Amino acid sequence: MQRLAGKDIFPQVQAKLAEEVARLSESGISVTLAVILVGEDPASQIYVASKERTCGELGIGSLVTRLPAETTQAELLELVQQYNEDPQINGILVQVPLPAPLDEDEVLQAISPDKDVDCFHPYNLGLLTAGLARFVPCTPFGVLQFLKHHQIPTSGKKIVILGRSNIFGRPMSILLSQKPWDATVTLCHSRTQNLAEECRQADILIAAIGKPMLVTKDFIKPGAVVIDVGINRIADPNHPKGSRVVGDVDYEGIASVASAATPVPGGVGISTIAMLMYNVVNAARFANGLEAFEL
Repeated sequence: MQRLAGKDIFPQVQAKLAEEVARLSESGISVTLAVILVGEDPASQIYVASKERTCGELGIGSLVTRLPAETTQAELLELVQQYNEDPQINGILVQVPLPAPLDEDEVLQAISPDKDVDCFHPYNLGLLTAGLARFVPCTPFGVLQFLKHHQIPTSGKKIVILGRSNIFGRPMSILLSQKPWDATVTLCHSRTQNLAEECRQADILIAAIGKPMLVTKDFIKPGAVVIDVGINRIADPNHPKGSRVVGDVDYEGIASVASAATPVPGGVGISTIAMLMYNVVNAARFANGLEAFEL
């Protein structure tokens, strides 16, 4: 089974982005991402630090605002609006999940669609559905880059997606059904009957259902490609930390059946931040009347 690792494509994407940021800078156009982190969720702090580090590597300006968990909805919305109106800020990212009782949907929808580099705003999702996307959600975009880089054909292929979230499964299904991907897509979820049987029909299976190692070899059509988007932490007394990160797929268990698969960790996750940076670069281009930069 071929190992589809994020490190295979991440450096190439980073190099192209760094070159584009440098070209924009020479033209007097700066690129800046504002990140808002509320509370002290450990995983969120790690994600934000990683985004901040990647910005530095690419020459993208990074403005990280860390707010206490007690921040009110009104205070958070006021800060978002401040960033919306700041012409020096091209992209705004509010790290989720937000602490209770903050209304996550209201906050995300308050971000200007022109600066919605996570592509969570209904306006941008509507453009994507219509085939007119300006931004593409970062993780689905990362999966597309995997398919493109490894020359995995999708036209006319049967693709099954596990998970129907607005963050991944739903936009992923829409993108793959559009040109130039031209796939026949089935979107499965927790209420799908005969789930394993549905998955066994797939030439490409994409798992993002949030259940550790749910997908075993019984779910896999011989020779299928498996993309694992799941990130789950499970207890492991033999691990130095007492736990370890696994995906939604039993990676070792499917090795005798699948032709290729992404590992967790080390797979799709590493490309997600690169796609975020791509969206930030394009946001800066759009704000200056330029067309999208193509990878």
